[in-house]
Amino acid sequence: MHAYGTLMGDLRQIPDRAREVESLGYRGGMTAEMNNDPFLPLTLAAEHTEALQLITGIAVAFARNPMTLAQTAHDLNSFSGGRFLLGLGSQIQPHITKRFNMPWSKPAARMREFILAMRAIWDTWYDGKPLDFRGEFYRHTLMTPMFTPTNTQHGRPRVMLAGVGPLMTEVAGEVADGFIAHGFTTPRYLKEVTIPALERGLATSGRTLEDFEIICPVMIVAGQDEQAYQAQRDSVSKQLAFYGSTPAYKPVLDVHGWGDLQPELNRMSKRGLWTEMGECITDEILEAFSVDVAPERVGETLKARYGEMIDGWMSTYNPGDRDAEIQLIESLR
Repeated sequence: MHAYGTLMGDLRQIPDRAREVESLGYRGGMTAEMNNDPFLPLTLAAEHTEALQLITGIAVAFARNPMTLAQTAHDLNSFSGGRFLLGLGSQIQPHITKRFNMPWSKPAARMREFILAMRAIWDTWYDGKPLDFRGEFYRHTLMTPMFTPTNTQHGRPRVMLAGVGPLMTEVAGEVADGFIAHGFTTPRYLKEVTIPALERGLATSGRTLEDFEIICPVMIVAGQDEQAYQAQRDSVSKQLAFYGSTPAYKPVLDVHGWGDLQPELNRMSKRGLWTEMGECITDEILEAFSVDVAPERVGETLKARYGEMIDGWMSTYNPGDRDAEIQLIESLR
């Protein structure tokens, strides 16, 4: 199992952070579309590193269209010398329609077509095929030499698709190069729902899990002292409660028999009871969704619980000092 470190925050600090992530031994650095653009930090990271893989974990696909995203991904992959992984996610309907003011319908089918449209555009740029993509949601039929990139020596960007439900997960298996699990995932859900759905999609495309990469963020509850441990525990509990309030993520709770918690958390979220929501996360739920161990045991526990099911871990965990972080990364290999 390999690890991806975070590359987020003040853009002026990204070059130093990217060099640090590479020197610590992380396989890659990842950004997320939260309160920063996901692509700008990776552009800086590409300039200031040599071998670090660069991944958006995730960029919101439906906030864009296949042509603009095909261009951004191509440019970053070319600039980085083939080190870019385009991690995509759908987000949920309120964000797409109310925050981005973009259309929403049939998210799994739309995402499948979105990725196929990008691949058709890249086929035009890399192989010289005529652009003639006509789908239910997207249509791309014009590409002239003036707008065709010539710096194609590093090949097409790889596409990673994020998902929770089985339909989107099947799409990942069918049309993507890898899968990014949601942080609101348990080993049981991975085993019983996620991996079977990926295998169904992969079978459609004539592939197996050996041809595919699975990356998963796993929440860590650990601290150098009791105060730090309790602060991390409270933070993870609140994050789990926030995710658990989302109707689209209820199936994860259902697998464990905790589905009735979702509507209650949702009602509390609408009242702004964020602290109280965290208190609804029991020890049993926390243990299912996170790794709650002494700092020196984080690596071995991650590997024992997830190692056979995932290829990479997205880390947002700071073990306290450089030597401890290096030891954690090495313990995952």
